[in-house]
Amino acid sequence: MRLTAEAYRIPTDAPEGDGTLAWTSTTLVLVRAETDGHTGIGWTYGPPAVVPVVADLLAPVVTDVDPDDVPAAWASMRRRLRNTGRPGVAGLALSAADCAIWDLKAHRHGLPLARLLGTARQQVPVYGSGGFTTYDDGQQHRQLADWVHEQGIPRVKIKIGESCGTQVPHDLARMAAARRTIGADAELYVDANGAYQRKQAIRVAHAAADLDVRWYEEPVSSDDLPGLGLVRDHVTPDVTAGEYGFDLVYFHRMAPYVDCLQIDVTRCGGITEFLRAAAVAAAAGLEVSAHCAPHQHLPVAAATPNLRHVEWFHDHVRIESMLFDGAQPATGGAVGVLLDRPGNGMRFRADDARQYRVA
Repeated sequence: MRLTAEAYRIPTDAPEGDGTLAWTSTTLVLVRAETDGHTGIGWTYGPPAVVPVVADLLAPVVTDVDPDDVPAAWASMRRRLRNTGRPGVAGLALSAADCAIWDLKAHRHGLPLARLLGTARQQVPVYGSGGFTTYDDGQQHRQLADWVHEQGIPRVKIKIGESCGTQVPHDLARMAAARRTIGADAELYVDANGAYQRKQAIRVAHAAADLDVRWYEEPVSSDDLPGLGLVRDHVTPDVTAGEYGFDLVYFHRMAPYVDCLQIDVTRCGGITEFLRAAAVAAAAGLEVSAHCAPHQHLPVAAATPNLRHVEWFHDHVRIESMLFDGAQPATGGAVGVLLDRPGNGMRFRADDARQYRVA
């Protein structure tokens, strides 16, 4: 089996930012797994430094592994990263490679990946995600109105915690504006990206009580597990975190402190580890939500019984629609899993992507 990787940097359609970070481009790293005339693809969102990790560290240890033996390939790659450090760039590489190998296995057997994994559902619920702190009032209104009133997505999320939590009145005003846009029936979610302090986060939730916020993502740093638990126990919205989880132990540690555990298949260790992390959540009585990279998540999300939804993240939806055949619409708030073509159902349009290639 042969692994290769390429990186593509795509400008955003407008400046994007949250409570603690801002950006004007997004880098997609595509991994291909090939054998016997078959190719599988997986991808992650991260720096071009992911490419040499795949080429120099992961590819050599799976050369002689049968692609059907995905657990063996995953274990070999994980061991190879022992002295490199699993979290961060190495974890992104492992994740994309694992997704590619699963896709390769499905192609070899002529099966949709969702069928290979088995499905708990064939329609995956999603929530619209964007509402960046860099948007003006008009941009936020147009984006939310399109999701709710045009596409029929009944749950949407905006970013708060502007300027590392120093603009709370503006955060509350944007939340109120979001509620006016989406109306009383749609669910309103907010994401502070860890910008607030513990009691500050509680005060913000209480100040927004009349807005019926249902989802409070990273109200404090995801590294502050006791803080997450404190906020969870003092606010009405579900408190959630987990998008920075790179290994199974991370999710085991976090589960007691949140109401819903987020998992990112492009970070956590791929499909192999996503399923295990979802089982950890289930053992704690929790549902899971898939973070970003929506089309990479669809097959494994369909296979996860305790899934709540997938994040329909504006930037990644746009990129995946630009660069892949097979991207699906989210009309009505759910996306159908592709069951009429082998693998994950996505085909990378290399010619369209060539202008963005950086590694």
